[in-house]
Amino acid sequence: MYRSQKWLFFVLFFSSFFLQAQEENVIPTVIDSLYREDQVYFSFTYNIVSGTPSEIRTSQFSGGFHTGFIRDFPINSRRNVALGLGLGWSIDTYGHNLYVGEAVEGEGTYFAVLDRDRVDFNTNRFTTQSIDLPIQFRWRTSTPESYKFWRIYAGLRPGYVYYFQSKFVQDGNTYRESDVPEFEKLRLGATFTFGYNTFNFSLYYSLNSFFKDATVNNEDLDLRTFQLGLTFYLL
Repeated sequence: MYRSQKWLFFVLFFSSFFLQAQEENVIPTVIDSLYREDQVYFSFTYNIVSGTPSEIRTSQFSGGFHTGFIRDFPINSRRNVALGLGLGWSIDTYGHNLYVGEAVEGEGTYFAVLDRDRVDFNTNRFTTQSIDLPIQFRWRTSTPESYKFWRIYAGLRPGYVYYFQSKFVQDGNTYRESDVPEFEKLRLGATFTFGYNTFNFSLYYSLNSFFKDATVNNEDLDLRTFQLGLTFYLL
């Protein structure tokens, strides 16, 4: 009987010692109360052109790809309201029925609205590549413990277009134009993003026209874009 009690004592003693050692080796979970939502983003958009003259319409597929990094600056103690400043890159294509070419006489550019009933063409689009500086006012339901949350981001996206090319293709004829003095290289658009976790819907509307001091049939050319897309944020 005494021997059984002795063994029981040793079992309980070493069990408590082992459990205490296990507890000491457990790595504690560190909660960052000063977290930021710094994010890399990828966005795919469908681009729609609109403006005046009213005869200008989107044709064929027009799309864009946008990527970059946004730095998060929380402005409240809960850190669910913040400002976001970033740097990004975009490539966009716009299919439409506005012809952009070199003027026959004198300097400047010739613009014309193409009528499908009179002019048969396979492709008419222009492509842009730009450096972007997104600015966002951010609201989210985030907490220091969770990376999955609802978000609403609204702001502006200034950009500089360093590459522009207009391309017109019909049977037996291909014309490209990249030297367009009327093209506005400085772009500015309003943005709105909402969603949950990684997947988010995004909207963009340009606040200035693609072209300045340009006319079509004696009517001011005011061509803008509306972009509807899907944005992915990676922490």
